[in-house]
Amino acid sequence: MTRLPFLLILVIGFCCPLLAAETEATGIAQLTKIPSEYHFDGIVEATQQSTISAQTQGQVIEILADVDDFVEQGAVIIRLRDTEQQARLEQAKAELKAANAQLQEAGKEFERTREIFTRKLVAQAAMDKATASLKSAKARQEATSAALAQAEEQLAYTQVRAPYSGIVTERLIELGETASPGQKLISGISLELLRVSVDIPQSLIPAIRQQPKARITLPGNRTVTAESVTIFPFADPSSGTFKVRLKLPAGVTDLFPGMLVKTDFEIGQTEVLLIPAASVVYRSEVTAVYVIGADNQITLRHIQAGQKRNGSKIEVLSGLAAGERIALDPVAAGSQLMQQSKESSNE
Repeated sequence: MTRLPFLLILVIGFCCPLLAAETEATGIAQLTKIPSEYHFDGIVEATQQSTISAQTQGQVIEILADVDDFVEQGAVIIRLRDTEQQARLEQAKAELKAANAQLQEAGKEFERTREIFTRKLVAQAAMDKATASLKSAKARQEATSAALAQAEEQLAYTQVRAPYSGIVTERLIELGETASPGQKLISGISLELLRVSVDIPQSLIPAIRQQPKARITLPGNRTVTAESVTIFPFADPSSGTFKVRLKLPAGVTDLFPGMLVKTDFEIGQTEVLLIPAASVVYRSEVTAVYVIGADNQITLRHIQAGQKRNGSKIEVLSGLAAGERIALDPVAAGSQLMQQSKESSNE
């Protein structure tokens, strides 16, 4: 349909109501209660983000991951020279071996002394000495066992492993440098568990506490429902807003920390006028619907449309009243109006 015939229909529709043909392709503008939504921008954050520090001393001899590399949980990402740790481990093993031998000998001596003591062939002092020697041997064995465990742990620290699967975001040490305990080595984030941080005006916080429900719009206009809504217990005094965190479901793709996303919070209900979205006519800057009156006359009426609801409905902000009847097929209604206008002009 060209612009001129459409404008002709628009003028006739506004000024000269015509009789509509009998048709069942009509709908009713209805007031419908829907959730009242508030829209805010949110920032995607990684739930797991950390910086790994050295837990032992050693020279960096190998770096197996760099910025933007993906690493699996438990994978070695940095190796430190372990000569000193290996030596301590061997020493701890030798000391434990000696302590075990001493404990075994002290145990045998204790059994011999106790047997003789029961026959009252030795004094109480000899029994006390054997008991003390056994306790001392046990204590030494326990101490050397702990030292061995510590030496094994220090050796394991020379292989820096990823605490979770994720992406390296920053490398803080170079090959050949000597790492000291507590020194930062590498940073990373996990993309498996994400959340969205939103700043909400304090006036809406009481309602959100009563109904903690929110949706997040993902790239491609996909939407997901937040698994949980966490409201920080304090406000930002400079902006008067509360920080709210939305937990995203596991398995969400195409999102990275720092991205902006749209969030929708459902707070109570509101009543809106809805009509089928297919009944709306869009031409240039004109948005209209074909309205069928009580006397079965048809007119083309300009409306102000709002958001789409549930995919097949659209909100009417002005230009239409609840209960009015509209044509569901605007193409057929427009053709009929054109035909009727021709018949009217011929008369």
